Amino acid sequence: MVVDVDICGLKVGDDHPVRLMGVINLSKESFYKGSVVSTDSLLDVAQKMVDSGATILDIGARSTWPLANPVIGEEEELNRMIPALDILKGNVDALISVDTVYASVAEESLKHGADIVNDVSGFTTDPRMIDVVAEYDCPAVVMASEEIPGDPIGMDAIMDCLADIISKANSKGMDTDKLILDPAIGKWIPEKDPIFDFETIDQFESLKVFQKPLLAAVSRKSCIDAVLHKPASERLYGSLAATAIVVHKGAHIIRTHDIPETKDVVEVARAMRKKEQPVKSGEFEVSIMDIVHPDDAEYLMKSMGVTGTGAKVMKNKTISKVIRVNNITTTEALIIKQEILARGGDAALERDAVSHETEKTDVIIIGTLLQFEKLVHKLSFQARQLPLIAEMIAEALENDMDVEHRYLRDI
Repeated sequence: MVVDVDICGLKVGDDHPVRLMGVINLSKESFYKGSVVSTDSLLDVAQKMVDSGATILDIGARSTWPLANPVIGEEEELNRMIPALDILKGNVDALISVDTVYASVAEESLKHGADIVNDVSGFTTDPRMIDVVAEYDCPAVVMASEEIPGDPIGMDAIMDCLADIISKANSKGMDTDKLILDPAIGKWIPEKDPIFDFETIDQFESLKVFQKPLLAAVSRKSCIDAVLHKPASERLYGSLAATAIVVHKGAHIIRTHDIPETKDVVEVARAMRKKEQPVKSGEFEVSIMDIVHPDDAEYLMKSMGVTGTGAKVMKNKTISKVIRVNNITTTEALIIKQEILARGGDAALERDAVSHETEKTDVIIIGTLLQFEKLVHKLSFQARQLPLIAEMIAEALENDMDVEHRYLRDI
């Protein structure tokens, strides 16, 4: 299913340009001092962003950076936010988003012309926030959060968290088609190492199973620093590299401090992203689902009414792998082929191995995760070196799913 939504008159989705959200910080305590804007220069900065391609401006009057000091209260946040909104509304051709976790700030901002609420706590900091969003029927960016902003660690936790937020919003009567999902890239809590952001960026396409607009906020984040070891003011090129990846993997909105530089990167990355177009005829529709993780398949099945038990049983049937095993005997290769065929998979090996004209050979095995699980179990009780080969296949599959193995390296 193709994402295609209307956000206050702005078309967002797979068949539309990737939208740029310009960051305007009114908070002197922000982690990136170069992004802080004074009231006197606000309109000029905003207009330059719009002229450079921004269609959304995200106004933050209180830093959401976990190490921000001092931490300001709601009253001070309002004192900064409302005058800025009064200056911008009607004077720039862009939607106005307010970056706040407090319902009182969101509600007052909506009264002063804000169009979108951007809650990095995913409705967790202030229980009344979801009621305000539902009452005003406005779009909302929700960042993956369980108890505090950005606390889920790892893609599995992010997916579970966003699913819970959608469910909670639906139970409160909110139009969930107006939710924009943010997977919480950044070091929001001390325990979150850079490899978890690498995983999120690399597996960004997993978020497509929610069938909602996806926002990526990678601009000058700490995961860029982990690679380049540079301060926020010198992370532009690293941010652009990460931006190209998330756009190619399906991001619909990019939140950035650097609109002119990001615009070209986004356009090129989107041009190289494959088009996802279902085949339609009358009431029928056929879509190709790109499932990159079995848990994504489980969520997708549950969302369409499959029982939890059924989804759990079937999820390992949705992902296929191709594994190459090198330098095994012809007999071992033929046994592997026979056993994977018996489980519904297949294997390819050279012609000479089939006719026993070579002593050593390689084999390519094709199957679902479930078929490999059964193959490993069966080979564990075979003769020759097949138990060792079974262990190696199991280890390779485990490594393929392990975050540290995939992303931890000298950086």
